[in-house]
Amino acid sequence: MKIPFKQVDVFTSVPFGGNPVAVILDAKGLDDTQMQRIANWTNLSETTFVLPPTQSEADYRVRIFTPRAELPFAGHPTIGTAHALIETGAVAPKSGKLVQECIIGLIPLTVTSEGTDHRQIAFDLPAPSFVPLTLEQVDEMAHILGVSEMTSYVPKFVNVGPTWAVVQLPDAKAVLGLKPDLAKLAKFDLNARSVGVMVFGEYDSSMDDAIEVRAFAPTLGVNEDPVTGSGNGAVAAFIADSGQIEKFGAQYTSSQGAMVGRAGKIEIAFDVTGAVRVGGQSVTCIDGTIDV
Repeated sequence: MKIPFKQVDVFTSVPFGGNPVAVILDAKGLDDTQMQRIANWTNLSETTFVLPPTQSEADYRVRIFTPRAELPFAGHPTIGTAHALIETGAVAPKSGKLVQECIIGLIPLTVTSEGTDHRQIAFDLPAPSFVPLTLEQVDEMAHILGVSEMTSYVPKFVNVGPTWAVVQLPDAKAVLGLKPDLAKLAKFDLNARSVGVMVFGEYDSSMDDAIEVRAFAPTLGVNEDPVTGSGNGAVAAFIADSGQIEKFGAQYTSSQGAMVGRAGKIEIAFDVTGAVRVGGQSVTCIDGTIDV
């Protein structure tokens, strides 16, 4: 059975940048085992499987798999799947809006500049919840990351579908210099039931980007994720929760992926309530079919 397939680079307008996602455009004939095998075979951080919606408000339904497990929600797969479906004509935005159905629920999407070269897609981040790391967990995380200094903002677990530990370092240079102990991080995540850690630090005002971000998720089979939508959403939620919106701005750009040769750009915007929208551009690199 031949199934239409695209591989899309997300959070970039340049092929072979950003973060790739594999999109299986018609997954109606696949069972859970087949989906997991395909996701393991693509060996990307996520593979999505498009299905008919079960809720009338949704334009389509998506299941999202890492090489090892299914996720209730993820950011760059959401944007990349919407890009692929618009590109094929399978869905069309209505007044610049789409609605994706996934395990966590309905995800509103905003589509602007609908020409292929400049199309930007953003999702509304699911409502986050926060749990501060304990003092013991903070010490353990510092040891895992190999840092002697964090900021005065206590690291938190931020649940946006997946749960990320979010850590703020003094500056972008400290983030770029990280060499975490991934084996110890995997044990930490298993004990904390988190998917990984998002680490960020600010750039000075001379730079176009406000922050540098890195994501480490060894328990998902992704030692370092190039550009992470849900994780950047978690970082933005952390910024709002810690009272730093004025510092970084109601709209800012984050940079991620330089350390793995896949530099990407993520556009973050807060509304008046502090709710988060995460967006960026995408480009298709592979368009064809797979045999199942």
